[in-house]
Amino acid sequence: MKMLINVPDTVVADALRGVAVAHPELMVDVEKRLVVRRDAPVADKVGLISGGGSGHEPLHGGFVGPGMLDAACPGEVFTSPVPDQMARAAAAVDSGKGVLFIVKNYTGDVMNFNMAAELAEDEGIQVASVLVNDDVAVTDSLFTAGRRGTGATLFVEKIAGAAADEGAPLERVEAIARKVNENSRSFGVALSACTTPAKGSPTFDLPAGELELGIGIHGEPGRERRPMMTSREIADFAVDAVLEDLRPDAPVLLLVNGMGATPLLELYGFNAEVHRVLAERQVSVARTLVGNYVTSLDMAGCSVTLCQIDEELLRLWDAPVATPGLRWGR
Repeated sequence: MKMLINVPDTVVADALRGVAVAHPELMVDVEKRLVVRRDAPVADKVGLISGGGSGHEPLHGGFVGPGMLDAACPGEVFTSPVPDQMARAAAAVDSGKGVLFIVKNYTGDVMNFNMAAELAEDEGIQVASVLVNDDVAVTDSLFTAGRRGTGATLFVEKIAGAAADEGAPLERVEAIARKVNENSRSFGVALSACTTPAKGSPTFDLPAGELELGIGIHGEPGRERRPMMTSREIADFAVDAVLEDLRPDAPVLLLVNGMGATPLLELYGFNAEVHRVLAERQVSVARTLVGNYVTSLDMAGCSVTLCQIDEELLRLWDAPVATPGLRWGR
């Protein structure tokens, strides 16, 4: 496989060096694997920290900045960051108001963030954690106990980040983050496998003319394989899978997310089909975000995430944000 890299062993470090020179508003520690707001710690503000394996960009480092995260901890490709990273991040962003860990439900992430919370609390930092587990495709997978954490992570980070920027205390920011997760559901589809730099070849076999319904963001198996479907058919299947579990009686936020290799031309066409299905199911869409936000390296495919909202959550979603990967209102 052709890749725009030097050698697999340095791909994460090389990317972090690139982030540092592109975004001087961030402090990037290449050696210790940290991305932190340059103005951290922000006085009288709860600190928000997330992280996970690299390969899902812009998640999470691309969401560090005003209105979202205060710090992100990138691991190696598809590998959890280590507890020392999260503990350092907590120390870097804590203003005395505590920190919130936002954790995708993958076994390594959960274990290491729990260990990091203990380390931070030993240093006198108040820590709360919220687990994101929005994927309705499968329960218990190669990487998780329970549902996987996927696209709703963006909603949690944005909305909780806005609440923290407003000065909400840790308990309130945590409650809002939990509410967003509880009201969010996702479903993903793969049209091709992804390729990790270390392996240099597709991580699983997906024959030509087939797609995987319910794929995970590391290439984990989904619900089933079928012959290739049209955008209309995929939208019907994905939205119905979400609505089997989430039955919104209020407007929703919609994320139509690319997995890394799907052109925006296709994503916007798919978005039109998703809106058609939601209108047929009498689901009102308050806001729509389309693009590559929670990716899986070079996988072709997409995911759909819905989050049922109220007036407060919509206000927090609309609040200004200024990060490399998400920016409006400033």
